Amino acid sequence: MDNTTIIRVVAGCLFLCVLAFGIVYIAFLSGILSKCSPACRTMQPGMVWLLLIPFVGIIWIFLVVSALADSLANEFRLRSIPSDDPKPGKSVGIAMAVCGACSIIPFVNFLAIPVHLVLWIIYWVKMAGFSQKLDRIPAIPGTFPVRS
Repeated sequence: MDNTTIIRVVAGCLFLCVLAFGIVYIAFLSGILSKCSPACRTMQPGMVWLLLIPFVGIIWIFLVVSALADSLANEFRLRSIPSDDPKPGKSVGIAMAVCGACSIIPFVNFLAIPVHLVLWIIYWVKMAGFSQKLDRIPAIPGTFPVRS
């Protein structure tokens, strides 16, 4: 094999790894929305999958982060789950989305991509914590969300 072929194989493997992580991440976010009662959701769980569309995902992540924060806030109020953050995960999520959007700008991307990766991991860990809270305290059937 020549150098060009090796580079293409490595790039292809890297792309598939990033795609696999993205699919697992999107399935995770969709699962969190599924744990929220339909009345509390501000976005349907299936809409999260629009993040896979190239370039649309750069803008759509802002909407997903906002909808997820609102849905979690509604669900936490419904289940009387205490939360320090009125919009759970929104600040980290928006910062992550901004860094992701800046990662397509030449030269800025050298700083934006590593920061985006760190914020993405922090956001994922925060969402995992919120998901565990939803698992620990079951929803009360027949109740309606308290909107603020």
